[in-house]
Amino acid sequence: MRKTIRVAGLDCPVCAETLEKILRGIEGITEARVTYPLGKIELEYEAEVALECAIQAINGFEEVRVLGDRSQAQADENSDKKRYFYRWLRMGISALLLVGAILLSSLKGTLWTILTYLSYGGAYLTVAYPILISTLKNVRKGNVFDENFLMSVASIGALCLGEFWEGVLVMLLYELGETLQSIAVGSSRKSIASLMELKTDVATRMVEGGAETVAPEQLTVGDKILVKAGEKIPCDSVLLSMSAVLDVKSLTGESDLQRRTSGEELLAGSINAGEPFMAKISRTYENSAVAKILNMVEHSIDSKAPTEKFITKFSKVYTPLVCMLAVCIALFPPIITGIAQGTYAYANGKQWIETALTFLVISCPCALVISVPLTYFVGIGKCAKEGILVKGAANLDVVSKTRVAALDKTGTLTKGNFSIIGAYPEGITQDELLSVCAALEAYSAHPIAGAFAHLMVTDRAANVREFVGKGLKGEYLGKTAVFGTIAFIREQGFDAEERFSADTVLYLIYNGSYCGCLEIGDVIREESKSLLSELEGLGITTVMLTGDSPARAQKVANAIGMSAFKAGLLPDEKVAVVEKLKEKGCVLYAGDGINDAPVMAAADCAVSMGSLGSAAAVEASDFVLISDELSAIPRLIKTAKKTRKIVLQNVVFSIVMKSIFLLVGLFPWFLLWMGVFADVGVMLIAVLNSLRVRR
Repeated sequence: MRKTIRVAGLDCPVCAETLEKILRGIEGITEARVTYPLGKIELEYEAEVALECAIQAINGFEEVRVLGDRSQAQADENSDKKRYFYRWLRMGISALLLVGAILLSSLKGTLWTILTYLSYGGAYLTVAYPILISTLKNVRKGNVFDENFLMSVASIGALCLGEFWEGVLVMLLYELGETLQSIAVGSSRKSIASLMELKTDVATRMVEGGAETVAPEQLTVGDKILVKAGEKIPCDSVLLSMSAVLDVKSLTGESDLQRRTSGEELLAGSINAGEPFMAKISRTYENSAVAKILNMVEHSIDSKAPTEKFITKFSKVYTPLVCMLAVCIALFPPIITGIAQGTYAYANGKQWIETALTFLVISCPCALVISVPLTYFVGIGKCAKEGILVKGAANLDVVSKTRVAALDKTGTLTKGNFSIIGAYPEGITQDELLSVCAALEAYSAHPIAGAFAHLMVTDRAANVREFVGKGLKGEYLGKTAVFGTIAFIREQGFDAEERFSADTVLYLIYNGSYCGCLEIGDVIREESKSLLSELEGLGITTVMLTGDSPARAQKVANAIGMSAFKAGLLPDEKVAVVEKLKEKGCVLYAGDGINDAPVMAAADCAVSMGSLGSAAAVEASDFVLISDELSAIPRLIKTAKKTRKIVLQNVVFSIVMKSIFLLVGLFPWFLLWMGVFADVGVMLIAVLNSLRVRR
């Protein structure tokens, strides 16, 4: 059995990993996956008893709480507000008691001394008790070395040395840092959580006798639905009404409203920004755009980049190591000093214990452990908001190093749909030429017939025969009509002046006479030219790879200003070209993801163009563009570069600052609270730097 549990209070990747281990250790839990950025836990369990034990473990883990059955967004918001209120209240009371204790300590007398100690005790316990409890729980379970343990040891050590105000200040500064960190992570979480709002809770299904309200999961292929003004489309559909106006900003990041006409596809999650319309379900909810978006975003967060994996391994070794170093600092210098003085005593012990505690506090790896995953998390969220789905944080690192962009022609640089790009009538009007050809093509299954689908046919053709790969022959308004290639026309006993073009030219013989020809081709995307200039501006070399003829490839290349292209390539030949291009650096391949799976696998990273409905596109690529906007590719690369840059900034900054403070912390004038301030300060700067990815 499976269950997804939403939780609040889970703001740290290390805590998430620890909780995951605890859950996996519960008898009857076969699998547990904790996704801390989304506040989500997925469990596989054998019995309800195991689930109850898991829920108890979750609620008993630090400040984590299982959310109820209320609306998720509202539950999260209310839970966070309550948690932050109590945190700020505890810190406020602790700060007031600390100030009171410091003032009372200046007064003489037994009563004032007792009140001073009570104030220090109250100040300490008010802010420290959740941390101390968490430390005890973790130690009991064998999870010793974490930031709670470091802070507990440091503060208790300060109290034992008589530095009461310093012990309280350590916990106060640490709690302040944890709260600010939690707020920062929560802010980023909301940017991802907004994606979850793509899904609507209800849909209006049309049935005999009226309409019924159902959940999107209950809709099946072929169901007719009514989408009212302001409602979200529940599942991928085909428009039945004449037209529709859609707000697709949540899917593609584009703010302009889009218009759809009868027969066009509507993606789930789009909002009806016009009049109510009717649609027919083309894919069930689990196969819809919304489901794929949410699934990919969640799994991309779970997939760690190499830098994240390194930081996780680093923290596991680093924390125990610095704890041992702190013990050495507390023990050996005083002993060596005593031997040197000839007293063989534990000389200057208090000073070196304070230094060891300061060293322990400064060494806390929070800045790295939190900021690095958070940066990737924010980067993935930014891409998702712009209509780019990232299949794992590691892919952001790879695409940021792109040196060569290999672009497919059909369906990528062009729209991938046949259109009439030229009409040349002879002896009849253009409308008559189009009417006769459209009437014949209505009976064809060839892809070229799609170029005529938008034309209104008032009179139907009769006795139509299709000659595969050649053309069509039939009757229109009682007159014989022959429409096809020049070879087919001549084969039927007619002739016409051949028109030379890189695109497909089809000729019409109507009522025994040549009546003109139509030029059918693939329309070039308007943004193809700007894509090349943007990629070149990023220092990326571009090349077009296509299986189409050299003449058609040359035409497209000339139109968009591309100098390098390879035409007439079979799938295995495309792979060979990409392998050769890798000699120049990291290769990104952008294609339709349906028939380019081999070359996508060969490239360092792959981007799928086209509808989310294509399962092949989702499976074969590392990135999926929800819309067909080519401008998303440069945005993806820029976001990836910025994400990687900030990750490296945080790593270098954290290590350098930690090293400096660890050295400075060995001096006796560097107090314990300064170490906490340094640790919290470095962590907050790194976290705030991570949030710059969203800008």
